[in-house]
Amino acid sequence: METNEAFLNLIMAHKGVIYKASRIYTNNREDQEDLYQEIVIQLWKSYENYRGEAKMSTYMYRVAMNTAIGFLNKSKKQSHINRAISLPDLQEDVDTKSREQSQRLHAAINQLSVVEKGIVFLFLEGKSYREIGVITGFTENNIGTRMTRIKKKLKAII
Repeated sequence: METNEAFLNLIMAHKGVIYKASRIYTNNREDQEDLYQEIVIQLWKSYENYRGEAKMSTYMYRVAMNTAIGFLNKSKKQSHINRAISLPDLQEDVDTKSREQSQRLHAAINQLSVVEKGIVFLFLEGKSYREIGVITGFTENNIGTRMTRIKKKLKAII
């Protein structure tokens, strides 16, 4: 029973991570809910194997991203439709210019690969290149190189 309670507390404490990951890789509410549930299931399946070598949030980001990528690959095979990245809701008081800029950025991010979207997601979450590397399994230098390329790609698209 302790494991169940500890897991539920973990999910409640970090539900924002799961929500954001499910939101960034899906385009509609139904898919978001499905992916959210799938991430929670994968976290539960792997929870007993968590050894504490990385921070819990790092572990959760890694499981969430891997699950989201698997979910997308499965969805693409089933529907042959590319999924779009969904940025967090804009505040009601955001001016029109900011809204237009956000929409352009949103459209540009939609054109990135699944891995690039994941890196951008973590970057927008305020993660350092080192933390992104730990979560994704890439080296810190590789993340730096990828971010430089992603930024150039986004500038070209915008």
